[in-house]
Amino acid sequence: MAYLERTSETMGHGPVAARSAREVAEAPQARTQRHDQHHVIFYEGDAAERIYELQDGIVMLYKLLPDGRRQVVEILTRGMIFGTAGGPRYDVSAETLTPVRLAVHERREVDASAVLQSHVARCLMAQMEGLHEHAMLLGRKSAMERVASYFMRMVPNRGGEGCSGPASDDCDPHNLVLNMTRQEIADYLGLTIETVSRVISELKRRGVIRLERQDRIHVTRVCGLCQLTGIH
Repeated sequence: MAYLERTSETMGHGPVAARSAREVAEAPQARTQRHDQHHVIFYEGDAAERIYELQDGIVMLYKLLPDGRRQVVEILTRGMIFGTAGGPRYDVSAETLTPVRLAVHERREVDASAVLQSHVARCLMAQMEGLHEHAMLLGRKSAMERVASYFMRMVPNRGGEGCSGPASDDCDPHNLVLNMTRQEIADYLGLTIETVSRVISELKRRGVIRLERQDRIHVTRVCGLCQLTGIH
């Protein structure tokens, strides 16, 4: 499995996500749903009758091509909104990657509530930053840069603007807990599973990571991994 249980706070959306989560959870109309891992919340083409906020866990949004190929378009963490279709039907499918807890609103309830509309708008504006970064990753980065960027997203407060740097030059490790399969990673990064496996093997050969288990990766040098993302 492969996607770190990383909250919205580490993605730069902390204050917005936390405030929005409280608003939805405390709204009179909000209902709570809980689902196990790998539960499909809705399929592409289903009637878009509900809007969801992720209160805990990780959800994957994806689209299928006619030949069966899949593109994972977004990975959602705590505080993020999904199900906001522009038309009467969902344009993506939503599947849980971990057990999740959701706040659920009927679409008509959101349409009738200025408070909920404002809340949804704030969440979606915050999420746009992540979508812009992912578009850059798919359009311009090499396979190594994509996989390294994917792993770096799982390291809190490291990489990019405002990076705190290592605690010391001699010790810069981090353990990653993964909740996506190699195939799901490939579908998210626009690569083949063979390419993802080859890049992970190369990172291991360079001594940047160590595979603890299928769903555990030990990053031996976070700065070394960050230097492979293409942002330096």
